Amino acid sequence: MLKNDINVWQVFRKEIDLPDRPQCAVARIAVDSKYWLWINGKMVVYEGGLKRGPDPKNTYFDVVDLSRHLKKGKNTIAVLAWYWGKDGFSHKNSGVAGFVADFDIDGKKIGTDDAWKAMRHTAYGNTGAPHPNYRLSDDNIHFDARNDIGPWISSGYDDSKWPNAIVYGKPPVAPWHQLVERPIPLWKVSPLRRYENLKGIPKVSKGESIVAKLPLNITISPYLKIKAPAGLVIDMRTDNYNGGSEFNYRAEYVTKEGVQEFESLAYLNGHEMIYTMPKGVEILELAYRETKYDTEFVGSFQSSDPFLDRLWLKCRNTMNVNMRDAIQDPDRERAQWWGDAAIVQGEILHSCDVKAHALIKKAIDNLVDWQKDDGVLYSPVPAGSWDRELPGQMLASIGRYGFWYYYRYTGDMATIKHAYPAVKRYLDLWKLGPDGLLVHRPGGWDWGDWGDNIDRPVLDNALLYQALGTAVDMAKIVGDQVAISKYQNMMKSIDDNYDRVFWTGTSYRSEGFKGLTDDRGHAWAVISGLAKQQYYPAIKKVFETSFNSSPYMEKYVMESLFKMNYPDAALTRMKQRYQKMVESPLTTLWEGWGVGKEGYGGGSYNHGWSGGPLTLLMEYVCGISPLEPGFVKFQVSPQPGHLVNASASFESVKGTIRSSFERSSEGIQVKVTVPASSNAVVLMPSQAVKRIKINGTLAWENGNYLNGHKKPSEVVESRIGFEVAAGEWKFIAEVDHLNRRE
Repeated sequence: MLKNDINVWQVFRKEIDLPDRPQCAVARIAVDSKYWLWINGKMVVYEGGLKRGPDPKNTYFDVVDLSRHLKKGKNTIAVLAWYWGKDGFSHKNSGVAGFVADFDIDGKKIGTDDAWKAMRHTAYGNTGAPHPNYRLSDDNIHFDARNDIGPWISSGYDDSKWPNAIVYGKPPVAPWHQLVERPIPLWKVSPLRRYENLKGIPKVSKGESIVAKLPLNITISPYLKIKAPAGLVIDMRTDNYNGGSEFNYRAEYVTKEGVQEFESLAYLNGHEMIYTMPKGVEILELAYRETKYDTEFVGSFQSSDPFLDRLWLKCRNTMNVNMRDAIQDPDRERAQWWGDAAIVQGEILHSCDVKAHALIKKAIDNLVDWQKDDGVLYSPVPAGSWDRELPGQMLASIGRYGFWYYYRYTGDMATIKHAYPAVKRYLDLWKLGPDGLLVHRPGGWDWGDWGDNIDRPVLDNALLYQALGTAVDMAKIVGDQVAISKYQNMMKSIDDNYDRVFWTGTSYRSEGFKGLTDDRGHAWAVISGLAKQQYYPAIKKVFETSFNSSPYMEKYVMESLFKMNYPDAALTRMKQRYQKMVESPLTTLWEGWGVGKEGYGGGSYNHGWSGGPLTLLMEYVCGISPLEPGFVKFQVSPQPGHLVNASASFESVKGTIRSSFERSSEGIQVKVTVPASSNAVVLMPSQAVKRIKINGTLAWENGNYLNGHKKPSEVVESRIGFEVAAGEWKFIAEVDHLNRRE
């Protein structure tokens, strides 16, 4: 372990002799900051470890099954550990480079003791400027092959001259303190892959940049195999090196004499990998390895509008590069801002298999377990160089579209019970004034959204209102009657005074606000339940002229239009706002409405908060949403808007759910798949409908339910509803042409 040092790469080796091939062999490994593990020369873990930590003090550990990698006789364990040595927006430095592991092999325990061999890897060092920007804890990779230590991962390697490891103690001692099991899977790692433009890559470098194209924006580690003299410098970076206008990461390789290969182990992201190498270097192979969160993309959306289909895929692509140690952008910050996480979780829940749910749970646990002593919640966390609260983001996070959204989709009550005390402490910081409305809390960063014309009182009161509503539901789960009464009284006060103070007769505006009428506050007034239904037409008019929101708040603007049952207006606005992004050759979505200087916050081109349309297309256009937590019962209530047809499918905790519709001059057909142990309420449109058949049997005609069907309690105005059990269902609503409104 090394103190007061940064960007340190260390190697560890241990030989063990086993009488038989083990039936059960499990390793538990913790580091600050990352590690790679080989058994008998074969890689077993590619980039293990998670950024610290589960809370401000402790450290994650990995559980690794080694059973199929160990053999009878001598076995070599080799570990490369990378210590960053500095805080960042997504990592808290322990202050010491350390590696700790214990191996349970058929009941025999082997730990990290002074019998291990350990040394600093002499080929790794530091690049010159530019370095990654101040938000990032890890560093560029510099590898000088002239100083390499040979095939040290192999069994036959002679490590007799290596020093023995120094033992500083067994956890819970520093730097690890308490060890907490990694809550998400190890990464899914691909074999080396060829670039898309393989035929265009030269055989010999001309001294110019070689642009190797990736299939889309993904997270990768670059590889090269070359023949060169010693001492040449090769630079590796992506087209996204200035992502968000500030430097992120690059790799630098210094050649040795002859044929050689090198893989830069830390991940980069972009659409192109750019190799810059001196003239005359013989290029034998350039390739890359994709590493990503271990999940399958099982969700889908297709419609009669190719624009929406392309947008859905770009949302998913963006989500993919935002899933890593946390829910985070992959370039400027790699930080888990919870305003972003609240939106990205919807994308995850609608497009990934259930293994991805663990990343959302980790995000929730991180937020509450990093709570300050004074009750303040802040993000990004984990973090060692940031602790400023963004109050609006925190209210969104603990509320209906944050923690409670996760609970509705997963039924994970244990996480809600764990989070509730932190939510309660946080809400204790919020006070109402003499006018019955919120007393403004600036927090550490008084930020409501990128862009102009933010009417904060209108917005913030609605944010608090929905957070209080969720707190009531959480308090009911834990039986906190005192808190329920408190939160309900606060909600009533806001409800009683919100219109009185803010509603002008045509829009919401706070006293003294001089800007253009703000779309953000109107959106949250609708989705929080504060806006009265009779105001909906006026609010819709606001959205026809007000385009102030960034992509972060735009998700809620579009959602409010769906909530008000204006699907055509929602889809029209979606296409207006996202046109430039969808038409761009870039395969991921941007932080703002432009990139670079045209964007917000530096103009990153892969920002998860812009992926809100993915969720809206699934939840509103195809109409799938849970009525009871964990999809014990769910609703299918399509809002087609201008679409002739659309279909959606995703994996819920109960199994695969599908919803599709197809319209014609005769009416609308809706197909629904209900998984086992679940029920669905299917809400069909009622306008001009004369009869509805279910799987070919008449179920409703001229206002009457038939053949055993009855009206479910969830039916809303303008809908005809049916409750169905697990199975495949086809609903056909036939229209009365004489009474149909065109």
